[in-house]
Amino acid sequence: MAECGCSCGTKQPAVDPAYRRVLWIVLAINAAMFGIEGVSGLIAGSVALQGDSLDFLGDAANYGIALMVLGRAVAWRAGAAMLKGLTMAGFGAAVLASTAWRALHQGVPDAALMAPVGALALAANLYAAYLLFRWRGGDSNMRSVWLCSRNDALVNIAVLAAAGLVAVTGAGWPDWLVALFIAGIALSGGISIIRQASGELRAPTG
Repeated sequence: MAECGCSCGTKQPAVDPAYRRVLWIVLAINAAMFGIEGVSGLIAGSVALQGDSLDFLGDAANYGIALMVLGRAVAWRAGAAMLKGLTMAGFGAAVLASTAWRALHQGVPDAALMAPVGALALAANLYAAYLLFRWRGGDSNMRSVWLCSRNDALVNIAVLAAAGLVAVTGAGWPDWLVALFIAGIALSGGISIIRQASGELRAPTG
């Protein structure tokens, strides 16, 4: 979901059965990683992992929405984008609050757990991006779904870097910085989507 660049588009997308199947696969991958990374983040005391797990949840919702609006009219896709934007912004605010709480309590996350889970998350997003690569040049919804997985892989690299810095420094600030980065891109992406969807919902249809 990270800075997905999602927009609803004005062209009605063709319903490709192969694309529909791939969306179901990446939805399942993201839902599974939400559970794995969320539990691991709680155990490790890492807000970066917890924030990335929310990002997986947001992406799973994005793929579900994409499935629902395949072949729908512009108004449906604009409404779906609005819902996604609001969800992304809400996730960003939640990660900000969690990061502030963690920083105040001066907790140091478990880097030994952060690293392998972050690597698994990176592999999951790279695989999802690989599956979606064929449709990267499609309509705006198709392209945004691919960009979500591609850009999320960059967030996973940041999580791995944070794990390394936590291990080296023995401090929690690298974890907090990455969590703030995740929150920032979720908030900015959500606000951008909300603005574009609002414009498309107000635009005349006839």
